Amino acid sequence: MRLGRPPAPDELDPIERVSRDELAALQLERLRHTLDHAYRNVPLYREKFDAAGVHPNDCKELADLARFPFTTKEDLRESYPFGMFAVPREQVARIHASSGTTGRATVVGYTKRDLDVWAEVMARSIRASGGRPGDIVHVAYGYGLFTGGLGAHYGAERLGCTVVPVSGGMTPRQVRLIDDFKPDVIMVTPSYMLALLDEFRAQGIDPRATSLRVGIFGAEPWTEQMRAEIEDAFDLDAVDVYGLSEVMGPGVANECVETKDGLHVWEDHFYPETVDPFTGEPADEGELVFTTLTKEAMPVIRYRTRDLTRLLPGTARPAFRRMRKVTGRTDDMIILRGVNVFPTQIEEVVLGVEGLSPHFQLRLTRPGRLDVMTVRVEARPGFDEGREAAGRALRSAVKETVGVSVEVEVVDPETLERSVGKLKRVVDERHD
Repeated sequence: MRLGRPPAPDELDPIERVSRDELAALQLERLRHTLDHAYRNVPLYREKFDAAGVHPNDCKELADLARFPFTTKEDLRESYPFGMFAVPREQVARIHASSGTTGRATVVGYTKRDLDVWAEVMARSIRASGGRPGDIVHVAYGYGLFTGGLGAHYGAERLGCTVVPVSGGMTPRQVRLIDDFKPDVIMVTPSYMLALLDEFRAQGIDPRATSLRVGIFGAEPWTEQMRAEIEDAFDLDAVDVYGLSEVMGPGVANECVETKDGLHVWEDHFYPETVDPFTGEPADEGELVFTTLTKEAMPVIRYRTRDLTRLLPGTARPAFRRMRKVTGRTDDMIILRGVNVFPTQIEEVVLGVEGLSPHFQLRLTRPGRLDVMTVRVEARPGFDEGREAAGRALRSAVKETVGVSVEVEVVDPETLERSVGKLKRVVDERHD
């Protein structure tokens, strides 16, 4: 694994150099204000707090947060469109929203100060990844209601970079612009980076000869195997960024390029917890929960992300806890004939089979009494011979490593439908 150059101490924000005790004192001050702000201005929170028998004044120390109720995606959907806003709509400077493909969209709002904070934490994330003022940053996240593109864009500008706002799609043009503009940093989903890799090779351009030094990848879980493939193929540092629109957008947490040992959570703005996904009780490892500490337009209290991880002590930024790379989501976990299966487990196996790309989808059906999972995986460009053998190898490897029997369908490149640069990993067609 490559390990890039850390920033000099004078390049860090002052908050990145504080002690853990100093950070905790700031967190408590901001948490008490946020709880009061949410209680006074968001009817949903007033109802939930009252029903749970808690009041913002009950928060005397950080541990007291565990007494307060959770917020879920369903709460946001039921409050559609603006019911979660804690300021008058006229003070909301921007609105983002999820796609709403599985129901009502989740809508989030930002005041001007919220947007300033977002740019600040995203700039901090890019610098932690190895980006520096003056770098050219190629942003291939989707722009629009999706938070990825604009979040990356304003963070890079805040850091003092030159931004190329390409957005997603038009893969041949992406490669041409990278070859022509010679960016230092690319920000994109990891699966789309591998699609770019295929296009580089199709155009006869050596990906290791590009100007790219740093890739900042997020918006979907990805494995260490995928990191290794990207770093080797492009000769760059592949760094993980984490965020979600309900909390802010990208820039909630980020790996530091000098360690790549988990994502440091920017805890001066976002307070993390992990809970048992079934009981909701605190747990060393489990579902990630966030409370915003400075959000004005739409504070969220104990938001259940559905992402599974573990919180660890800080390293490169000692005061800030790290979250381990997300291993999966509670809503992506598949129980197949009594075995728990996560898409990331399948991804690790797919990457070990020659001729297969990491672009795959898990299709669940129930043709009879038993569930069947079919792994639909794209072949790499030019891999026409040997697809049947590759399918057999994948089927055998999944059985051996994951412990379930699956069907495998190897399909042509770019066959599986994508949304803002990433695939929907699980398609459940079972009918109870």
